[in-house]
Amino acid sequence: MTQRNQIILITAVALALYVGVRLLPTGSNLNHMDFRMEGKGVLEFCDPANPQFIPVVAARSPVATSLQADREPARDQPVAFTLTLRTASGKPVAPEDLLVAHTRKLHLLIVDPTLEDYQHVHPVPGRRPGEWVFTLTPVRAGRYRVFADFTPAATQRGLYASADFTVPGPVATVVREPNTLVQLAGFNFRLILPDTFRAGRTADLKLRIESPGREKIRVPLQPVMGAFAHLVAFDEARSGFAHLHPAETDLTKPPDALRPELNFKVTIPVPGRFVIWAQVSLEGREIFAPFWVDVAP
Repeated sequence: MTQRNQIILITAVALALYVGVRLLPTGSNLNHMDFRMEGKGVLEFCDPANPQFIPVVAARSPVATSLQADREPARDQPVAFTLTLRTASGKPVAPEDLLVAHTRKLHLLIVDPTLEDYQHVHPVPGRRPGEWVFTLTPVRAGRYRVFADFTPAATQRGLYASADFTVPGPVATVVREPNTLVQLAGFNFRLILPDTFRAGRTADLKLRIESPGREKIRVPLQPVMGAFAHLVAFDEARSGFAHLHPAETDLTKPPDALRPELNFKVTIPVPGRFVIWAQVSLEGREIFAPFWVDVAP
């Protein structure tokens, strides 16, 4: 056999092994090909090590969603929802088909039209495969958007989908100016941005928490969903989101107790105004702090 033929044979064997491994059972009823779609505008799988804004609404996801409420949603009233996840070919996406990511198999990032009501919810499996149930109390009127964030076992890469529901009533008009300081639960939450936050460039963000007075008080920061904080960025059109986790991943080494600081990276592809919600746990109480930022061209 010539050297050229040997190279061709080795390459063919390696390719066959790669495809075979991709198709091996994972404990899931789905394989890698169930999450493949052809054509333009297909939603890409996300690399957790390279967080960026995901245009979920504009792209075609290989997972289709439907949302059903047990009654008409109303402001300040809890309502039970059933979210159904299916592949493009109609196969249900059940618990065994998803990996645990940040302590949960399925994260729902839910926001109202004004971006003032953001809720992070974790559904539980429903009665039928592919069904996930949760309860939500909307506090505003308008068309809410539900972003699903999950990791298929077959691909081991982050994937997303979206669905909407409407709360009857007039939609409030909210005008927000950029802010980097929010006072909540007796503490100052500050988001430190780069000198110029530009679209298409990786930006370094820092979340700092401290007491507002001269006398420094311990910040009772605790892990939430496997991290000391989470940041979620939405654009004004709610076309997508970025879900960010801090560089400080070792939970056995908490940040400074009097002035904890956590570092994040994000790439936002287009300019505009965004809201970045910070989610932390202070002595078991979850706190959500919104920061409005402008991304320059």
